[in-house]
Amino acid sequence: MNYRHAFHAGNFGDVLKHAVLVRVIGHLCRKDAAFVILDTHAGPGLYDLRSVPALKTAEFRAGIGRVAAASDPPAPLAPYLELLARLNPEGLGAGIRFYPGSPELARRMLRPQDRLVLNELHPQDREALRHLMMGDRRVRVLGEDGYALVKAQLPPPERRGLILIDPPFERPDDRERMIAALRQGLRRFATGIFLLWYPVKAADDGDRLFEMARAAVTARLLQAELLVRAPGDPALLNGAGLLIVNPPWQLASELSVLLPWLSETLRQGAGAGAKLRPTADK
Repeated sequence: MNYRHAFHAGNFGDVLKHAVLVRVIGHLCRKDAAFVILDTHAGPGLYDLRSVPALKTAEFRAGIGRVAAASDPPAPLAPYLELLARLNPEGLGAGIRFYPGSPELARRMLRPQDRLVLNELHPQDREALRHLMMGDRRVRVLGEDGYALVKAQLPPPERRGLILIDPPFERPDDRERMIAALRQGLRRFATGIFLLWYPVKAADDGDRLFEMARAAVTARLLQAELLVRAPGDPALLNGAGLLIVNPPWQLASELSVLLPWLSETLRQGAGAGAKLRPTADK
């Protein structure tokens, strides 16, 4: 495993993923009953945007840098920006320094009764993650195959929860393994919320994954996709998307406000846009 997310932290794909993740966790928090979050490909959890890896690519400048500096963020983005502000007491905007990955965002939203299971295969990133989470009894850090972990960890005793599947897409069969893990997970935890992140390089990447998921499961499915440019060059990361299985009520309505704003704020060329389907909660 060679992928290191420190080079890409805070890019437009992170912004989409993390803004939606925070919305979904917020919906889970509306009920007092405990829930669990399983993050199958967690990463180190927190990033310094002034570090050498982050500055080498500077992808964050066209991602969270633009969002944090915007003067008119929509209401669905507020909880995400509030979490960022707590980590950056000197202020947001172009000078934002610390960027939380999904583990730290999730941990900061946990209540005393909730649990967080984090899995990271890369040994250095796993050690950084363990250090970050040290002393928090609600959190467990593992180093196993993320796809296999879905079956191993489900069903949870809480009977409520969110499973985030966010692989590095280094292998040609990652999409097939992701859908297989989703199918296994739903068999064991039919009411769980599953959040699957994917990159968009070729024009039909999102459509193919959506059709694979629709053929594999009967649960409610919501797709949210963001393009920063037309996907004309499959060697580039032209967009990113999320498949949300069992989406919370009203999430689609929130994303119908969020996605167009992100598309306009994060555009990098002609053909930028957003897609949301289905367009309404069932």
